[in-house]
Parts: sequence; structure tokens; C-alpha cells
Amino acid sequence: MPAPSAATPSDGTRAAASARDRYLALVQGRRRGLWPAVQRLGLRLAAVPYGLAVRLRNLLYDRRWKRVQRVGVPVVSVGNLSVGGTGKTPCVEHVAAFYRGLDLRVAVLSRGYGGGGGANDEALLLEDNLPDVPHLQGADRVGLARIAVEELESEVLVLDDGFQHRRLGRDLDVVLLDATAPWGYGGLLPRGLLREPPGSLRRADVVVLTRCDQVGEDDRAALRRQVARLAPAAPLAEATHRPEGLVNGDRAEEGLALLRGRPLAAFCGIGNPESFRRTLADLGGDVRAFRVYPDHHAYTRHDVADLDAWGRAADPEAVLVTTQKDLVKLRLSRLGERPLWALRVRLHLERGREEFERRLRAVVRL
Repeated sequence: MPAPSAATPSDGTRAAASARDRYLALVQGRRRGLWPAVQRLGLRLAAVPYGLAVRLRNLLYDRRWKRVQRVGVPVVSVGNLSVGGTGKTPCVEHVAAFYRGLDLRVAVLSRGYGGGGGANDEALLLEDNLPDVPHLQGADRVGLARIAVEELESEVLVLDDGFQHRRLGRDLDVVLLDATAPWGYGGLLPRGLLREPPGSLRRADVVVLTRCDQVGEDDRAALRRQVARLAPAAPLAEATHRPEGLVNGDRAEEGLALLRGRPLAAFCGIGNPESFRRTLADLGGDVRAFRVYPDHHAYTRHDVADLDAWGRAADPEAVLVTTQKDLVKLRLSRLGERPLWALRVRLHLERGREEFERRLRAVVRL
């Protein structure tokens, strides 16, 4: 049986990544001509019933015709308006770590997309970085919240990806906007990446602009004005996802200097792969090979064998690097007999930290 190709992922993975790239090129307007224009029109029409359903559901909760469930302890939701990577997991980690720093018992609740029946990449990552914070996953987050309170004696709950999950009552809604694509390319699903219209931002209690270092000051200023118009009562914080070092599957650590001036062979399966590529370049690395998998990709044995061959075929001087979200699923320290490193990233609040944390503290009345 022939060995897996060293140049490309498996057929299914390659097809999924290719479909994602074509879709993003379409909704971003990079595909030009009559046929892409017709396709965008079709997607816009398909977004109409989706938008009506979203508005109806929100209306039912706004008018209290659908019941919100409370569980007796403060709940902080971290969510967004769009699908894809806004840097939500580092923010969940930041919020959970803040409450642990106040010596409170914290639990994280999530839907658990991409777990394949087990813990998904976010849960595994949080388990590595916050080993004393339990992470409960499942479709019934009200039920999970009750388990966290009654069985784990949690004093505060962090609801991961909870902005659209309105059934569980929350005391604070933190909403993230990726500064590089804040409005999901201008449309609701499937025409764009928005789960809700921008006007839904009025429900936010705090807005955090992420990846602010990847856009210019004029764009940030325009985005601040848009947010102030949509959510005038919500304080605005600005954040970057700051690399803090490298880690491998054996939990060994290495400094970022390892990447500087070196050729890199990188891969990832995250919502915003281009942001990862840009971060590596900003760290001084020369990204010569870059492989993209679908978001929340569940790596198979075939994928590992394929990556192993890819690692062997890479530039002999190249550093092999991935994201920590990918590494926690692979649990490897080497590929192709060469070291594999993952970039460890933390949320860093560049502006608005004091007010953001004041709001977090007010929820628990400390």
C-alpha cells in the first residue's frame, strides 16, 4: 500500500479545506465574474429565512415568551456574533483564570463542537492551561450548569460560546469581535459568517475587539465608532493574542527565539488560519510550508502518518510548528523524527482592562 502523500493532506481533508477556501473567497468577494455573483445572490436569498428565524427566536426571549433558566450562581458568557475564530478560547481562559485568582470555584460550560464524542480541542487546551477548572460539555448547558453547581459546588460559571445560547440566564455577556473581520464579511449565514445581525450587539455587556494588532489605527477607530453606535452602554476593551512561548507534547518549553530567522513548516485546524500564519511571520519566521485543516479537525491515524511524511519532506532547517489547540489533540513531540512545537498564546488586554475586570468582579460582588 503506498505511503500517504507528503505534499497534501488526505483526500477528505483536502476536499474540506478546499471547500472552505472557495466559500470564503466567494463571500469575501475575491471570486469575480457572473457565476460567483449569481452564487452570492443565491446565498443572500438563503440567508433570509435564517435571519427571520434568528430574529423570531431573539424576540421570544426579549419578550420573555421563552423562559430563561437561572441556576443560583453568577454566569458569565463569552461569545461572538460570527462563526470562525475570534480568539474565544484565550478569552474564556482569561475570564476563568481571573475568577480563580479571586479564589472562587469556577467551571466552564460548552456545547463541545468537534469533540467526536469526547473532549474537544478547547476542552483539552483549557485542561492543560487551567488544570483546576472543570470543563463540562454537552448540548444541555442548563443541565450542565446544575451539575456544576450541585455536584462540583462551583461558585461562578463561564459559558463558552454562549451569546446565542439564551436559555441559560447569564449575569454578564462578553462579546468578541475579530478586528480583522468584525461583521462576518457583511452578511448572515450562509451569505456571510454572521450568526446574528450586528444590531444584536446591543445585548452585550462588554465588547472585546480581538487581534487589534493586525489592523491599522484608522480601522480600529472606525470599528470603535461602530461598536459605540450599536452597543452604547457596553465598555469596549481591545485585545491582542500575544505569543508567550513554545510547548511540545511532552510539556517541554522553548522560547520564541527558536522561530526567529528560521524557515518554518506550519499547520493548523482553527477558525482563522491566516491569523496564525501572520503571527508566525510577525515573530520573524519564514513560513515556507503551510497546511490548513478544517476548524476543530479530528486528526486520524492517516492524518498523523501524512503529517509525519510531510515533516520528513520539509526543509531540513525548518522548525515544525502548530497551534496549541492542534497539539492537544495530537499529543506528539515529534513529526518525521523532528521536533514539533506549538505556539502558546494568551489574551492580552491592551486597552480597557480595568473596566473589563471591574465588570467581572461586580458579577460576584467582591
